[in-house]
Amino acid sequence: MFRANDHVVIEGNEGRVVRLTSRATILMTLEGNHLRIPNSTVFKAVILNYTRNPERRFEFDLGIDAEDDPVDAMTVGLAAIGDMAFVLNTPAPTAIICEMGDSNIVLRFFGWVDQTRTDFLTGRSLALDTAKRALESAGFALPEPIYRLRFDQAPTFELPQPGKRAERHGKPPVRMQRDTIAQDTLPDAHVAKLVDEERAETKGGDLLDTRRPIE
Repeated sequence: MFRANDHVVIEGNEGRVVRLTSRATILMTLEGNHLRIPNSTVFKAVILNYTRNPERRFEFDLGIDAEDDPVDAMTVGLAAIGDMAFVLNTPAPTAIICEMGDSNIVLRFFGWVDQTRTDFLTGRSLALDTAKRALESAGFALPEPIYRLRFDQAPTFELPQPGKRAERHGKPPVRMQRDTIAQDTLPDAHVAKLVDEERAETKGGDLLDTRRPIE
């Protein structure tokens, strides 16, 4: 079900495959840590392999006002997502009405990326931001959650002064250029590089066949 350096999830444990020994499968987690899983667990486990198929679907939810037209909102959001260079045209982005409440309508958007060219989480984040901005620019309201608070005693509030922004522990707010973030969609290859380096140093004891996956 996997080759060396495949990105897998085994019994809820996610990482890249470092090696297979006679007793255990060694993963390197996405945080760079080694994880040893006994083969008695691996061979009976449900294994999710993200590497075998490079195309992967992302999804996210956005809420609009209950009085807005959800079909028009989906059209605007899908057009914005479809214009992004890293979002695949085939399969095309799609959207559904996920939930309808008294104060908002939740829309769920779907899109596909090629994980060999685009970092999955970065692509999803940028697509979410792009769809949100497109909806706001088109006049759709994205309502905030409404909370009901009950106080046993009269609460005391300190209102911020107009025009004054809260300080972050005395440090100025961090400003990053949006265009720099938007261009940096390449996959994060650091963990894969660490795995390759470790495998190059391994002398024996690895049962993985680089020519074909384990079935």
